[in-house]
Formats: sequence, C-alpha cells, structure tokens
Amino acid sequence: MPYYKDLREHVQALEASGKLVRIKREINKDLELHPLVRWQFRGLTEEQRKAFLFENVRDVKGRSYDTPVLVASHAASRQVYAIGMMCKPEEIMDRWANAELHPIEPVIVEKGPICEEIHKGSKLLEHGCLEEFPIPISTPGMDNAPYLTAANWVTKDPETGIRNVGNYRAMVKSPTRLGICALSTQHFREHWDRCRARGMALEAAIVLGASPNVGYVATAKLPYGVDEYAVAGGIAGAPLELVKCQTVNIEVPAYAEIVIEGIVPTDYQEREAPFGEYTGYMGMESINPVLNISCIMHRKSPIFNAFISQFPPSESSKLRQVAKEAVFYKFLKHDCNIPGIVDVGVHESGGANQYVVIAMRKSHPSQAWQALNGATALMPSAGKILIAVDDDIDPRDPDSVNWALSFRMQPHRDTKMTQGKVMGLDPSSAPLTDPDRRYPGVTGSSSLMIDATRKWAYPPTSLPKKEVMERARRIWEDEGLPKLTPKVPWYGYPLGHWTEENEEEARLAMTGEHYITGEKLAKKRITGEAGKRTGGGGGT
Repeated sequence: MPYYKDLREHVQALEASGKLVRIKREINKDLELHPLVRWQFRGLTEEQRKAFLFENVRDVKGRSYDTPVLVASHAASRQVYAIGMMCKPEEIMDRWANAELHPIEPVIVEKGPICEEIHKGSKLLEHGCLEEFPIPISTPGMDNAPYLTAANWVTKDPETGIRNVGNYRAMVKSPTRLGICALSTQHFREHWDRCRARGMALEAAIVLGASPNVGYVATAKLPYGVDEYAVAGGIAGAPLELVKCQTVNIEVPAYAEIVIEGIVPTDYQEREAPFGEYTGYMGMESINPVLNISCIMHRKSPIFNAFISQFPPSESSKLRQVAKEAVFYKFLKHDCNIPGIVDVGVHESGGANQYVVIAMRKSHPSQAWQALNGATALMPSAGKILIAVDDDIDPRDPDSVNWALSFRMQPHRDTKMTQGKVMGLDPSSAPLTDPDRRYPGVTGSSSLMIDATRKWAYPPTSLPKKEVMERARRIWEDEGLPKLTPKVPWYGYPLGHWTEENEEEARLAMTGEHYITGEKLAKKRITGEAGKRTGGGGGT
C-alpha cells in the first residue's frame, strides 16, 4: 500500500484535495498565526476546515524566518485526518484496528534527509538552536512562552529498551532548554521515574514534521510497552525508516523535518505553564522535567509543524477523538471479546477525553456492562462519562445520544459510579490550591457509567418508513433545496413491539384505505368499565 514518505508528500495531498490554505502575507507568529487558524474552529463547520501553511513568518520583534509553519495538517477535520491516513473517513476505525492488530516493525537506515543539517557540540548554537525556528505562541495573551505543540517525544524504557512515542507540549525556556508537561500516568513520566530510581538521566528526542502516521500514533494513548513506530508501520502497511540520533541512543524517522535531541535530568524539575489546554481552560503552573538540548538535526528548508489545541473543538481534540475512538473500539471488540461493538464516539466538547459513547448490538443483556466496565478501566484519566447505546444510535451525535438517555434508561437502575480515576487536567476534580489535586482525596476522581440500551421490545421510531423518506429526498434534491446531512435516525423502523395488524393498518393508510381500519375498530368497540381502564397515548 503506498504511503506518504514524509510531511511534504502529505502537504501535496492536502492541497490536491482542496484542504490546504496558503497564507503568503506576512504573519506575526506570536500574535496572529494561531488566532487566525483559531477562527475556523469558532466560526466554520467541520467540513469547511482546512490545514494552513504560513509562508512569510516573523516574530513580535520583527525578525523574519525562512521556515514556513504548517498548522492543522493532521486533523483540522475528520476528512483531513482521513487524508493523513490515506483512506475514506468511514474506513479510519478499521485502518486503526488493523494497524494495532498487525504492527510492522521499523527498519534502521544509515542516513536520511533529516541528517542534511546537524548542529551539535561547538556548533549547537551556530544558527541559534531553537531560535532558528518560528515557534508560535498558541494562546497569545495567556501562554507564558512559545510552545512546541506537535512535539512527538521519543524515549526508551530503561529496563526493556522498548520505545515510546508520545505527544507532549514543550515550553521554550531558552535557546537550548525546553520544559515538558508529562502527567504521572503518561508513559514519558514512567520512563523518567524508572530512570530516576536508577540514578540516571533520561535520553530523549523530539520529532517535528514526520509523516502523519507518526503524529497519529503519538497522540493515540496506546498501551504501555507498545512501540508506536510499529503501529505507525501498520497504518502505512510498510516499515517506518529510522536513523540513529547523533548524541543519544534514540532512533527517529529518517524523513522528519526537525529532530531535537537531549538529556532530561531526573534530579531536578522546574515550573512549567500556564498554557491553553484541551479542556477549554488554561493549564496552570506545575512542576515538570526539562530537556537540555545536545543536538538539532533538520532537513534543508524544513517545514515547522504545529498542532492547534486549546478550547475544543480544535485540531488537538480531533486528533485525540479519532485515535481514542479507534483505541476503545479495538480494545472492546477484540481484547474484551465483545463482537457486538459497532462504533465508539468520543465527544470533542469533552476535550475528546471525558465523554465516551459505545454503540453496540447486544446478544446478551450483560454485554452493555461488560463494555462499560472495560472502557472505564482502559485509561486512568479518560472516560468521566461513559454511555452504552444501541446500534441505531449515532454515538457522535448529541441529539441521538440524548434521545437514548431520555427514553432507554432509568437513573436508579441503569447508572453506576466508579472511583479511582486520575483527574488529569480536569479543573472540576479539586480546587487549584489542593496539593493532591491530581488524585484528590483517597479515592481519586470518578466515572459515571450509563446503560442507555433498550432492555426489552420498543414500539417503532416515530418517523416515516425508509422508502417514503427516500422518495421525499429525491423530490428535495430535484427542487434544488439545501444539501441535506441526515441525522440518525432519519426513517422509521420497528424495535420489537409491532404486530402484523399494526403493519397492515399502516399499509392501508398509505393506500388511502384507512376507512377499512375504522370499520374494523367499530366492530371491536369496547363499552362500560373496560373502556375506562384502557388508554395511554400522549394527546393534549
């Protein structure tokens, strides 16, 4: 299967698909760049969103850069994400599941384009180190520095040597020093803790601007011990080509745009943030590790790649939404052995983290709780609200989910809470002044699980039959009316409580023979006390 070898081929594909905006006018990276892209997430529908390539960038002090800045290239929308995966939007979940089930190990090559320029040792600062690149401020007026946002950190477990590739923000603290936000449950922090226990520093490399499959696996929260490079190979259907770093024992993609190498000390940390976070609130100060840079490699005329995060929806929330949907789907369907899992929707309004809806076709009543319990256990900080729905519910459509919540569950019977979750960056778990706010109290944060599946036969949905709706749609389109985006459900279908007599009466009505039904009902008239005890309906 052909795949993008590098970010440049991906940019060409975006442009060919009409999903790239080139900005040629001069743009201030510290005040204008991210706010300009932000507008499409606050003022356009998802289908209208595109990647942005800024070709004429300067900073607030007037310095100009030769390096263009690419934003929202991975996940401006689900369509853009699908371009990165080289598949149709509806094929993303299966592409992800196949990559996890059939990873392809990377291969080491002697050199690649990433080695075209190398700055290390006495030449580390010859082009300014980090100052060589136009690193934008993501939330001007709120953030305390420029941050790397598409920073794919590569580290190794000191016990096993297995790599981890994770996306973590990186605060620019000096030309040769970066902060990192790595929470206690994240795999980078696990590597750091294991190195600290051994009295050794952690070696790390940051990959910027690799082929999109690397960015996808870095944001996916795959299980600990899984080499994300191998899953990236599974997405591509071919092994990822890696080269060895210059100053650390780490391997990085040979066709990346920029690689930053360095050492993360384990005997001290520094304050990091504030930074605008995916929750829609500022991520406030915390104590975190730092990277002391020992080498920078980059291609000639590199592209600086950035993700836009902060208030959802954003590129960050779309990246995490699609990846987490795929991870939950594969885990529940294949690892938990629930064959009836149909789809998983992780809602961007919850930061693509807190609100998870599982669509399923139950073959046994217990399977809804099997799925809910499995989902809450999968990730320590994901899934504050988990809902199981039937397969006729669109798990990504709030209206569809709310319909199921309103009429397919009872709170006293179909809800359950579990504790012991990690709060992550959720500001509702504890006050910002609480020293134990990452795991508040002795029981941590919590999850609410809701079984909003049908427990017995229901009457049909109150919509016209499918063939009738399809006929009406043809008329709609013939009239040149606005393009339709159908919401589930858009036609009526039976749900178990519907007799042959009901079906026949509806058929008679559609053929204009409803008087036949009226005559039949007159013959079955009920009188006296029996008539008083019947009824139901919602008449006014």
